Amino acid sequence: MSAQQSQDLPLWVQDRDEVIAQSKDAQWRYGVPPDYAESKAGLAQESKCCHLEGSLEAIVQNLVRTFEMEVSFKSNPQQWLSVVQDKFRMSSNGGSLYTAQDVYASGTYNTFIGDVENYKASEETFESSGKLFRTAFPKGFLWEVLEVYSGPPNVTFKWRHWGTFNGPYKDYAPTGQTVEIVGMSLARVTDNLKILAVEHYFDNSEFLNKLTSGNKQANDQQPANACPFGSWLKRLKLR
Repeated sequence: MSAQQSQDLPLWVQDRDEVIAQSKDAQWRYGVPPDYAESKAGLAQESKCCHLEGSLEAIVQNLVRTFEMEVSFKSNPQQWLSVVQDKFRMSSNGGSLYTAQDVYASGTYNTFIGDVENYKASEETFESSGKLFRTAFPKGFLWEVLEVYSGPPNVTFKWRHWGTFNGPYKDYAPTGQTVEIVGMSLARVTDNLKILAVEHYFDNSEFLNKLTSGNKQANDQQPANACPFGSWLKRLKLR
């Protein structure tokens, strides 16, 4: 598929920077649109896959990245381009079904992980969960599609979510290792490639075990500037 043909695709399955540029009337959660420059640099260095522009793999990857961006930064779910707002449902590992408003209110980490050992979504807010993982992964927690097994309307794909554990996770010291989740998802989409429902399947115990494998450190040993929220807003270290 040519670059021109790729541009003829719906906006929400194009590069998320283009989605942001075209979202001129969007209500942004923090008052300004996000800047993914640092994330793009990390993806260029660390991604395992380089999908051809306009390929099914690139389309699926763009759609999911747009969805994550909109959940994290667009404060009005009615302005999310990537989903059918009144029908959208999301679940992880066969658990609860979440609406677009649920995901907006709680955040992707809480609705993605849930209540498990070493992480309790019921005890976290959108802000606290985001700060927790931004602190653990100060260079970002990146995401890519590895393989796509079936196309629309039922899109099945394998993905990888990873980052370098360079900051503390709660009171556990960082190990400096790459920590990743590999999982599969099934997304049901409309004819114009908006998400109706998505189911995620992955082993979150292995991921969280790696975040709690370091030595515990006392609160007074943690650096005073271990990714404070205000500093993050200035730098916006994103997926």
